[in-house]
Amino acid sequence: MDLASIPSPSSGVLHLGPLPLRAYAGCILLGVVVAVVMTERRWVARGGQQGLVADVASIGVPAGLVGGRLYHVITSPDAYFGKGGDPVAALYIWRGGLGIWGGILLGVLASALVLRRRGLSPLAFADAAAPGIAVAQAIGRFGNYFNQELFGRPTTLPWGLRIDPANRPPGYERFATFQPTFLYESLWDLGVAGLVLWAGSRWRLAPGKAFALYVAAYTVGRAWIEALRIDDAHHLFGLRLNDYVSVVVFAAALAYLVRRRRTTPVDPAEQRPVDVPFST
Repeated sequence: MDLASIPSPSSGVLHLGPLPLRAYAGCILLGVVVAVVMTERRWVARGGQQGLVADVASIGVPAGLVGGRLYHVITSPDAYFGKGGDPVAALYIWRGGLGIWGGILLGVLASALVLRRRGLSPLAFADAAAPGIAVAQAIGRFGNYFNQELFGRPTTLPWGLRIDPANRPPGYERFATFQPTFLYESLWDLGVAGLVLWAGSRWRLAPGKAFALYVAAYTVGRAWIEALRIDDAHHLFGLRLNDYVSVVVFAAALAYLVRRRRTTPVDPAEQRPVDVPFST
């Protein structure tokens, strides 16, 4: 056995008697908790109401999970509705398969609805949530590690991810180690969170710009990581569907950043690093 590689866990499930604890679901749940805690601190530090973040998350997180699963099923329908597919398996969220774009879209829309009804600014809330969302994604990606899924091309790099023979895709059975794309994206997401925090401490950003910065920075990383992956995906002109989605989302985020140009340096003496309206 090559010691210069990352071993994969033998199982993604821990059984406590008859109760199965699935690592994928645990990673998602841990990411959500961390995101809520981070967002709560940032929201309250900016003068927001304490406890609001948990209220919004109680609606936004389930909506995000539904949106993420819908995106995955819609963009990868063959496994569920194709020849030999299992439609019921579309409900097995613990087996993996959450599309980030669907999760963000539906989660943001549901959260915005809650905030609007309370007369609060969805942009201000999104800015407070942006770093926490990135960290949650970093944690959630370890669910792919436990499931031995969504890895990249074969590699001989010392940090290659060792995949069990049963989990290697057709045509790659003879390869043992693969690019650990889960780790690449996790580290990238942490870098994105750091970038957003740094930008918010350095400049007074216009409402929505911190979230737009998170989106733009994330899509850049997702583009090159996506190019490494070998899992089944729809292709168009040689590129995966997620590549096109990343380009569109990046362009929209960049357009927002350019359109909302107002940025001024933060006064170190100020206690509130960002001055944004909380009411709509």
